[in-house]
Amino acid sequence: MINNFEEEKTRLTPKTGFALVGIDCFADTGEQLYLIEHFEKYQEALNAKKDRDNQDEYFVLYRAGNEFFCR
Repeated sequence: MINNFEEEKTRLTPKTGFALVGIDCFADTGEQLYLIEHFEKYQEALNAKKDRDNQDEYFVLYRAGNEFFCR
């Protein structure tokens, strides 16, 4: 069972590429994030986020080396 938001982000961060992730504020803890789509290029993921009506409810997850990033 996932205990917090950070664990959800880690679970959904791809080993390669970029993940567009949505936030469901009404879901139970551990189930608030969901994968929208995986992209090979950051610009593609960013454009997909910009195409959404409410951009604050989405973000892009990726990793560089052993670090995780969320934009």
